[in-house]
Amino acid sequence: MTLQDQALWQLYREGDKQALGQLAERYYRALKHYGLKFMVDERVVEDCIQDLFLQLWQNRTQINPTESVKHYLFKALRHHVLLHLRSQKRALVEELDWDSSVAEESDSETLLIQRESLTSLTNTIQDLLASLPNREREALYLRYYENLSIPEIAEVMNVNRQSVSNFLQKAIHKLRSRWLSPAFLAIGILLNKLVF
Repeated sequence: MTLQDQALWQLYREGDKQALGQLAERYYRALKHYGLKFMVDERVVEDCIQDLFLQLWQNRTQINPTESVKHYLFKALRHHVLLHLRSQKRALVEELDWDSSVAEESDSETLLIQRESLTSLTNTIQDLLASLPNREREALYLRYYENLSIPEIAEVMNVNRQSVSNFLQKAIHKLRSRWLSPAFLAIGILLNKLVF
């Protein structure tokens, strides 16, 4: 966590509404992107994010310091999405659905150039990711797109650290084993750059 995040978190816990607003502004986009991965409506994700920040404000005196605001917010948003799904299905939801699409670049010009040259590669990667179980996809996303540590992912996903390591190891092994054919060699090279 950056020093600025630490300072804002401390100010928010002391009752500074603007500090919480700055944190919401800073992490809104990443939270929304993460929330949409659970295959829920955009409005639901936005409502969950709003509920999350409202709850943070209401409970600010009970909130503890955290080493990573991002980790804390991702874990809390996942919890809010699960609660929403449970209330809609009126049943216990143990695992969230997961969208396997590749994260898009924010720069539209860069994205346009990449789409022209990498459309089939992107589709192939999406197909490969879609073949993975939901939890393996979620662990990959949190590790390699959001740069969370294994202990942080374990907390976000509400599993132990060994399970996260297993999810990541199995997912990477499955993806690599499919790249052994000549058609997937280019994808293997690309993923090696992404993962390592």
